Amino acid sequence: MYPYIRIGHIVLWTYGLTIGFAVVCAWKLFEISLRRHNFPDRLAQPIVLLLVISGIAGAKLYAVLQTPAQLLAHPFSTVFSLNGYTWFGGFLAGITALWFLAKHYNIPTLVLLDIVSPCAALGYGIARLGCLFAGDGDYGTATSLPWGMSFPNGLVPTAEHVHPTPIYECLAGLLIFYYLWRAAGKELPRGSIFARYLVLTGTARFLVEFIRLNPRTILGLSDAQILSLLCMMSGLMLLGYNSLVFHWRTVLTAKPRPQPE
Repeated sequence: MYPYIRIGHIVLWTYGLTIGFAVVCAWKLFEISLRRHNFPDRLAQPIVLLLVISGIAGAKLYAVLQTPAQLLAHPFSTVFSLNGYTWFGGFLAGITALWFLAKHYNIPTLVLLDIVSPCAALGYGIARLGCLFAGDGDYGTATSLPWGMSFPNGLVPTAEHVHPTPIYECLAGLLIFYYLWRAAGKELPRGSIFARYLVLTGTARFLVEFIRLNPRTILGLSDAQILSLLCMMSGLMLLGYNSLVFHWRTVLTAKPRPQPE
C-alpha cells in the first residue's frame, strides 16, 4: 500500500487523510441525526471537536500503556510517534467525553449515545481503510484466499499474502451503520441503538481478532477480544433492561378489560 502520497515537495499521510475524511462523514451524519431527534444541528461542531480530541488522546494513551517498557525507554518518541493508536482507547475516551457533553447540554446520556452510535459505526468503517492504505500492521494472518493482499511498501511491510482485515472491518462497520440508521427511525426505548452498537461492534471485533496478529493474553484471547466481550455483555444487559422496563410499563399502563355483566 501507500503510507504517503508525494506531490512535489509535499508529503501527505494517507492514514491522516482517511481519518479526516471519516470524521467529516461522521460529522455530517451527526448533524442529520441531531435534526432527526429534534436537536439543533449546531451542537454537532463542538461535540465532534471534543470527541476527536479525546478519541485521539485516548487511543494514544491506551496504546502506549500497553508497552510500558518502550514508554520508559523512549518516552518522547513513543508518545509523539505517528503510529500506535488503538480503537478501544479512543472508544473509552469518547464514551467518557459523551457523558460530560450530555450533562453540559442537558441531553439524556442514553439519547445522545443513541444519536452518536450510527455515526460512530460509519466513521469507524471508513477509518479502517486508513490502516489498509498505510499497511501499518493491522492486517491478518497469512492466507491463500484469492483476496489475500501483501504490503511490501507498508509501514509494517510484509511480502506474504495476508487477510486484509481492515477491509473486513470496513464492511462490518458500514453494515452496522446501515442497520443502526434504519433502527434509529423506529420508536425504541432509550439506549436501544447504543446497546445494539455495543453488541454488533463488539461481535465484529471479537471475530476478526481470530485472524489478526495481536498477542494473546488471557485464555488464548487478545486484549481487544476481552474488551469486545465486555462491550457485548454491556450491550446485552442494556437491551435486557430496556425490554424489562418496556414490559412493565406496558403492564402498568394497560387498561383493564371490562367485565361481562
